[in-house]
Amino acid sequence: MVHAPADPDAEVVALSPRTLLATNRFVCEICGKGFQRDQNLQLHRRGHNLPWKLRQRSGKEPRKRVYVCPEKSCVHHNPARALGDLTGIKKHFCRKHGEKKWKCDKCSKRYAVQSDWKAHSKTCGTREYRCDCGTLFSRSCIIDRFFFFFFFF
Repeated sequence: MVHAPADPDAEVVALSPRTLLATNRFVCEICGKGFQRDQNLQLHRRGHNLPWKLRQRSGKEPRKRVYVCPEKSCVHHNPARALGDLTGIKKHFCRKHGEKKWKCDKCSKRYAVQSDWKAHSKTCGTREYRCDCGTLFSRSCIIDRFFFFFFFF
């Protein structure tokens, strides 16, 4: 069953897993430096005195795009649940369906997005909450649930 996107005027874009995981898709033929966007490559080419061109904005308003997840079993594969920007679908795909390449040295938790791992690493082990029974927790909300279930059931 195919559902319409939440915004009926939006163009539904379905990118392959390879495209979503790609970094530096645009490569300079002179020095081999890679870029995620063609416009950044074009600006870089100026430094080599190569011909370059930037796309000019057309007078009409660009059509809004929404991005679906290529994983068929994912809720975001449905156009009605599509994500509204390219960065969002890339991070979603990596977080939910990608390889978890980065591992915390302190707690061994693994991450597929490097920025998530870096953010976690800055605070891992710095906060602890101790229950009256001596059990340690990393977040206060967990101790609240533990306390509720342990002492009231």
